[in-house]
Amino acid sequence: MPVPVPLVLVLVLAALAAGFFGRKLLVERRNRAAGLQAREIIAEAEKAAEARKREAMLEAKEEILKLRHEFEKEHRDRRNELQRLERRLVQKEETLDRKIEALERKEESLSKKEAQVEAARAELEELCRKQRMELERLSGLSSEEARQLLLSQVEQEIQHEVALMIKESEARAREEAERRARDIIAQAIQRCAADHVAESTVSVIPLPSDEMKGRIIGREGRNIRAFETLTGVDLIIDDTPEAVIVSGFDPVRREIARLALERLVADGRIHPARIEETVEKARKEIEQQIREAGEQAALEVGVHGIHPELLRLVGRLKFRSSYGQNVLKHSIEVAHLAGLMAGELGADVKLAKRAGLLHDVGKAVDHEVEGPHVAIGVELARKYEESPEVLHAIAAHHGDEEPRTLEAALVQAADAISAARPGARRETLEAYIKRLQKLEEIANSFEGVEKAYAIQAGREIRIMVKPDKVDDPGAVRLSREIARKVEKELEYPGQVKVVVIRETRVVDYAK
Repeated sequence: MPVPVPLVLVLVLAALAAGFFGRKLLVERRNRAAGLQAREIIAEAEKAAEARKREAMLEAKEEILKLRHEFEKEHRDRRNELQRLERRLVQKEETLDRKIEALERKEESLSKKEAQVEAARAELEELCRKQRMELERLSGLSSEEARQLLLSQVEQEIQHEVALMIKESEARAREEAERRARDIIAQAIQRCAADHVAESTVSVIPLPSDEMKGRIIGREGRNIRAFETLTGVDLIIDDTPEAVIVSGFDPVRREIARLALERLVADGRIHPARIEETVEKARKEIEQQIREAGEQAALEVGVHGIHPELLRLVGRLKFRSSYGQNVLKHSIEVAHLAGLMAGELGADVKLAKRAGLLHDVGKAVDHEVEGPHVAIGVELARKYEESPEVLHAIAAHHGDEEPRTLEAALVQAADAISAARPGARRETLEAYIKRLQKLEEIANSFEGVEKAYAIQAGREIRIMVKPDKVDDPGAVRLSREIARKVEKELEYPGQVKVVVIRETRVVDYAK
């Protein structure tokens, strides 16, 4: 039987109402439980906060107590320090008071002593015045005259002592300098052994027979004229058997002529066309030799970066001689010596070698350009952009300029050593005799000189002086003055030793 709809609705509404009220009761019950729980949590939080507050208060109190104790301790320490400083100040004040009192007593004592000294000084001055008057009366000299006499005697004594001191100092310095110089020069020379070849301005060409002389001269002299015109030398054909002489001031031209003539003589075909061809070949060969000689010299010395034209000029020195000494070999030797001495003295070895190799480069063209070879060499080195140090060393190697660098002085010394070696250079008899005579004339021109002798081939001069006119200090001054005059008026290789001899002889006879 179906259920009526209104009844269903009533039951549904009743169920909904029962569920609503039941949920409401459940919510209220939960709210009450949550409120109780919240009140419990708040109470516990308040208890925890109270406990934390009490703990913070206790910690703050402990910190305050700790800070108070530290402050009190620091206060006590400061107070003790102030008390200690106060005691030190009091002690210093007492010490200063005592020192002031002592100084006052010393000042009073010094014032008394000063008064006594002034009195004694016045008394001494009075005594000195009386003594001076008495001395003037006894000696018959015024005080000014006595002063002049005393000054004169003192001056003589001082001059004598100064001369003795100069003599002793010079002897010590000379011994040390000579010892050191001998060591350095001996080492340099020992490590650099160079040969010396004597050359002149003529070349002798041997001939297979005297018949060759006529062929050299040619018909009406055409061959010899062509040869002299092409080479620029003089061909001397005289009575010398089986030889002709090539004479010329230009050493390169003379070498070209010598080489060409030797080849013409060996070939036997001598006529103007053949002469021209042979001379041209000889010129090219000599030019090649010149370049190779310059490059070989730079390689041997260990100098690099020299301009090729400057090397060619250095190579030309192979055919140039000075007093019989080959200039190229001399330049190489100077470079080696200067480099070795620079190494011993801590100077610039490369600069010393470069300047030593180029120092006589002006001699390669001094027969073509007017002027001394030193000035010509400086201009050539400047033209090919050598350094100012090298230019200065070239300019100073003969003393035309005062050496301003150690390398310049070493090049000057090496040049003198190379030229002064025994056998390195030769001198004409006439010039040699004139130099010796001039050396003796210079020595005899000084007052007090009795005799003078040039010995050791002009390397030393011994001077006998009159002992009654020249004393020992005067002998020292005389040797120095003579040496300076020799340096000023003479030109000589190496150095000249000046020896002044003062001798007193006393003779008596037993009868």
